[in-house]
Formats: sequence, C-alpha cells, structure tokens
Amino acid sequence: MVAREQSAVTLVLWDIDHTLIETRGVGRAIYDRAFPAATGRRLEQLAQISGRTELDIMAESLRINGIEPTEGNIANLAAALVQGYEHTRDELADKGRTLPGAKEALQSLAADARFHQAVLTGNLREVARIKLEVFGLNSYLDLDSSSYGDDDASRSALVTIAQQRAREHTGQSFDNAHTVLIGDTPNDIQAALTAGVRVIGVASGKSTTEDLREAGARDVLEDLRQIEALRVFLGAHR
Repeated sequence: MVAREQSAVTLVLWDIDHTLIETRGVGRAIYDRAFPAATGRRLEQLAQISGRTELDIMAESLRINGIEPTEGNIANLAAALVQGYEHTRDELADKGRTLPGAKEALQSLAADARFHQAVLTGNLREVARIKLEVFGLNSYLDLDSSSYGDDDASRSALVTIAQQRAREHTGQSFDNAHTVLIGDTPNDIQAALTAGVRVIGVASGKSTTEDLREAGARDVLEDLRQIEALRVFLGAHR
C-alpha cells in the first residue's frame, strides 16, 4: 500500500526563464557587468543562452572572448553572476515579470498532493533562488529537490540529479513515468526525451507551439493560463 501511494506522486520539474518568469533584459545587463568583474575584460560576445545550462554558457562565453574556461575562471564568473543578481533584486522586480498564469499554475499544483514541484533550470542554484524569491514563487517549489545549471553541463543529466535529490529529500521514489519536465525550449524537450521522462512544452518564450511539437513534445500549451489543460496533461500517465 505504501509503495502504491508513493508511486502515485508525480515530480514536476519546472524550467524558470521564459516558462515561469522573464527578466526582460536584466539578466543580460548583469552578465555585462559580471564578466569584466570576474575576468578584467569586457564581454564582447555572449554565448547563446536559450535552453542551456550556465556551466555550458559560461564556458563558451569565456572561450569566445579569448579566455580559457578553466575551473577557476568559471568559478569566478559564477560568483560574480550570483553577486550581480543579489545586488539587483529591486531592478529585477521592477523590470522583470512573472509570466501569465505561472503563479496560479504553481498554486494549483501545490494544493494537490499528487504533485511534488521542484525546479530543473540552467540557472546557477543561487541565481535560481534569487529569481524565484524576487517574484514570490519559491514557496511553491522544493528547491532542495531541484537541479541547477551548476550541477552538470548537460541538461538531460539534470533530470536524474533532480530525481535523486527528490528521493533523498522526500523519501519517495520518482520513476520516469512519474517525472514531468515543463519548459519552453526545444532543448527542454530534448532533455526530457533523452532522460526518458514525460514533458510538457509551453510556448511562452521564443519557441512556438509548432517548434516544441517538432522537437518531440506531445503535450504543448500556449501559456500557463491553460491550467486545466496543464492538469490534464499531468494526470495522463502514458
């Protein structure tokens, strides 16, 4: 009986940027300030960000700006980024926003014992925490059962990390059939498919519903205001 009750709980892993929130340019401004603070050089070019982990983004950004992506250089840049977000909370709150339906969707699932909500994000752990705190979303999510962009450079590897942390933190086991990743990019979709878990695409970022379906998403939402559709997708154990 206990095993059946535990297996009925679904781990819901939320992407953050362009799924739950938008920084509306604040994130790029922080990178522009953090890069020279960490390296002594101006950021001439930033790596493509969408759907990637911060470890991957930092390494490529250092490389294309002529700096060796050593562990030390990556650590310095990560520290500068966290400090940048910490010092820019008010600006982020003023210029950024929670995406339509995001808070309501989190509230709806938080009130349902069948779901355990956590995060799977390319953000650094501390940056993710700051963003969620700024927009008042952190209370709906178990950040200890989550995985972050400084855990592994591969987004698909973050799925297993989150499952392991959720098991350790809750005492429940979340198999692939009871793990769902929700994100807005083809990279989110590919990460879920590679890891073998279910996925829901949300066309709240730059990718269209067609883009997400072409990437392999079977279930796609226009945005998170479609809460009933979201619940249907989550409740359909396929």
